[in-house]
Amino acid sequence: MKTTILSTLLLIAISCTAQEKSYNNDNFAIQKATVSHQADVGVTVWQLEVKGTAGQTTPTPKGQLDGAPVLAYVFPTSLAATDVGFNATEGIVALALTSHPDFDDTPLWDENNDTNYANDGIIWHPHWVILVEDKRVKGGLSVQQFKKADKTVVLPPTNPGMPMYMDSPGYPVLTQSNSIKVVVPDYRINHQTDFKYDGVTAFLKVNTSNADLPMLGVYSVFSIASGDLSLPYTIKK
Repeated sequence: MKTTILSTLLLIAISCTAQEKSYNNDNFAIQKATVSHQADVGVTVWQLEVKGTAGQTTPTPKGQLDGAPVLAYVFPTSLAATDVGFNATEGIVALALTSHPDFDDTPLWDENNDTNYANDGIIWHPHWVILVEDKRVKGGLSVQQFKKADKTVVLPPTNPGMPMYMDSPGYPVLTQSNSIKVVVPDYRINHQTDFKYDGVTAFLKVNTSNADLPMLGVYSVFSIASGDLSLPYTIKK
């Protein structure tokens, strides 16, 4: 399943609309992906280095949730869904660092520190997501959805309340020059420090009006760290 998904993603990586091409610049051109484990403080530090300035490009607001653009720096991993608080399920466990000015999906966190917890979607912030193959969108992937009545679904208590395998874990994200970093405590990934990973930059879009499309789909991939999405990278100790 994972091989099929990654192969599909690679095939559509260069397919962009005019809007998506406007975002496809050096700020999303990956040069290096690194995850390092710092045992003395019990964290992993995830980092993408780009050709331009990391995080400088953010989406142009659409003014509504339906069709809202999302830009993302993504780490696809070999982690299990249960390692990050979901129930066991198929798909790719990915840590996505996102920006989307039309909505806020981190109700527990005030990223811009203005005491308003519902106005900072544009600030780069992390999500755990489960990506699944989805041929309804050009990018070939979407965040896995479920029916609200499905009692088998388990989400972390920090989830944003949407019927998708998504969590808003609140890890600190730092953009500095050509790098974007996020710090993840070991206990939040089941103390896993030997997983494989890759790096991707992508354009996603929200859908709330068309039942034939996913709620959050990948429409374009701008850059792939490995070039072939083989998840070749290991944790630096």
